[in-house]
Amino acid sequence: MRITSALVDPALLDLPWHLPLEDWPADHLVALPQGISRHVVRFVKLNDTVYALKETRERIAEKEYDLLRALERIDFPAVKAVAIVTDRVDSLETVLITRHLQFSLPYRALFSHVLRPETMNRLLDALAALVVRMHLTGFSWGDCSLSNTLFRRDAGAFAAYLVDAETGNLHPRLSEGQRSEDIEILRLNIFGECLDLQAAELLHEAIDPEAVVDDIVARYERLWHEVTYEQEVPRDARHDIEGRIRRLNDLGFDVAEVALSTVDGGYRVRPKVVDAGYHTRRLLRLTGLDAEENQARQLLNDLDAYRAESDLTDEQQAAHRWLTEVFEPVVRAVPAHLRRKLEPQEIFSQIIQHKWLLSERSGRDVGMGPAVQSYLTDVLAHKPDEQAVLGVEIV
Repeated sequence: MRITSALVDPALLDLPWHLPLEDWPADHLVALPQGISRHVVRFVKLNDTVYALKETRERIAEKEYDLLRALERIDFPAVKAVAIVTDRVDSLETVLITRHLQFSLPYRALFSHVLRPETMNRLLDALAALVVRMHLTGFSWGDCSLSNTLFRRDAGAFAAYLVDAETGNLHPRLSEGQRSEDIEILRLNIFGECLDLQAAELLHEAIDPEAVVDDIVARYERLWHEVTYEQEVPRDARHDIEGRIRRLNDLGFDVAEVALSTVDGGYRVRPKVVDAGYHTRRLLRLTGLDAEENQARQLLNDLDAYRAESDLTDEQQAAHRWLTEVFEPVVRAVPAHLRRKLEPQEIFSQIIQHKWLLSERSGRDVGMGPAVQSYLTDVLAHKPDEQAVLGVEIV
């Protein structure tokens, strides 16, 4: 047996590699919800870390391992490759090991009850944003689908992560044909997944599978157009250039540079969009907190409001005080037995929304303290654990 690993964990050696994954004894496994896969997939927990193990052919495992490592280097939202295990006894298949993404859910776990149209909308938005980010980086997936995606809660929305890269390829830049092929595969896969959900009576009767695939393609095309199109700006409306950059930032995309060329009566503007994560990176720079994009947007709004109320002009000073006087006290207020429910940034985002709802009902600002206690008692206590969902139903 041979293990090639990006993370040295000696406990990997103690697993029963002489057996096919499907025959591994239950005492080595943890029960996690998973999507549909053509491969045998199992989850194990070693030293408080959960890993996903997938059996496949050696060449495919090595390619996917290298691709996931490359995506990690460019900070793309995907699961992290840990190791590949080859040369197993009796010619058993190679195993690819990835780190399980904490607080993430496969789409079928989110549909444990009848899927509502608004939930489907949020999932499609997340998937469209993921595919746009992917194509901007030059990555062609080759198997775009809900099954190959994990979702994390993101302040009322979802953030999507790539979980299966075995059919993918990373290029310096994608051609229009490569982009179109990826989108056509996405259309066919999601249509099939919706029919599967419909047959299992998990799809809301108001959701039409054909309309869903048309909708996801339309969402992708609108977002792709917004981040890539060339804009002509009149000479007397140069402020529109700054407005374009602000719109892209609001969508969560960073602009590395802007290409300007003169045309009759004005300028042709083409921003170079490098990646999503504008608010995530700003929050990380100011506070050291790592959050999803919508979470970061909400936390930054709360930070900006705190800065205005405190009459602080220095952004770094305001961020430090907000972190120590607002964010950290709220996180510490969560009892230990409730901390597996949601990650801290999502809890804080939901508390902000809960505080707003309570204040609306009361006709006054109820204050952060009462809002925190109300949220912990009335909302968080009734949620399932999502840090590593061990055999529980997701609602």
